[in-house]
Amino acid sequence: MKLRNKVGCWLLTCCFLWNFFTAPTFSSEAYGHVYCRSSAKEKQIALTFDDGPHPRYTKEILSILEEYHIPATFFIIGINAEQYPDMLQKIVDSGCEIGNHTYSHKRISSLSEEELTKEIIRCEEALYRLVGIRPHVFRPPEGMMNPSLQALMNKKRYHVVLWSIDTLDWALNPSSAITQTVMKELKGGDIILMHDYVSGGNTTCDALRRIIPEILAKGYEFVTVSELIQGDSP
Repeated sequence: MKLRNKVGCWLLTCCFLWNFFTAPTFSSEAYGHVYCRSSAKEKQIALTFDDGPHPRYTKEILSILEEYHIPATFFIIGINAEQYPDMLQKIVDSGCEIGNHTYSHKRISSLSEEELTKEIIRCEEALYRLVGIRPHVFRPPEGMMNPSLQALMNKKRYHVVLWSIDTLDWALNPSSAITQTVMKELKGGDIILMHDYVSGGNTTCDALRRIIPEILAKGYEFVTVSELIQGDSP
């Protein structure tokens, strides 16, 4: 867990430097760029959920989102989509966005270029076969990037989406700690990382019930990732 925390801190630093020097747009030239937040949205934020779908947690998360009439973006693992197609359909029917999170969540650094391509295309094809959608946003497992992935994202016309706030719900962070982290760091344009599947437990749902009303009370609007980064300009 300590190593993953260090990786997370390193990624957030890279995200800050990337946004500071490049400020990508949402045009065709921006495919392959890495988005950690939006530089153009003052009162909008995006909730994102990784690693699902899952029949228990995804269903509860969708219920909470519906209660507050807000959308989110779910980065889907292909093999989970095939195992729980009904839950994937519920995500789509709810009006939420789906993104590609590879087929089996293998570490990018362990894959050859051919294997990486297969992971991404296999997930995309599974989503299209199951719900008729080819996603255009992609989140690499653990947020890891390399030149092969960057080139493939440009070729496949994907936007790479990381995050600006990591709730650490994957580490079963208490919901009170998640709430404190989010509310302390929150600002317009943020992309919040959460999970609708975590092996061994879940504190995400309780945290959502805490943070959503607090965020809304501050006048923020929840949008999908694609809506958030649409129109970003230098």
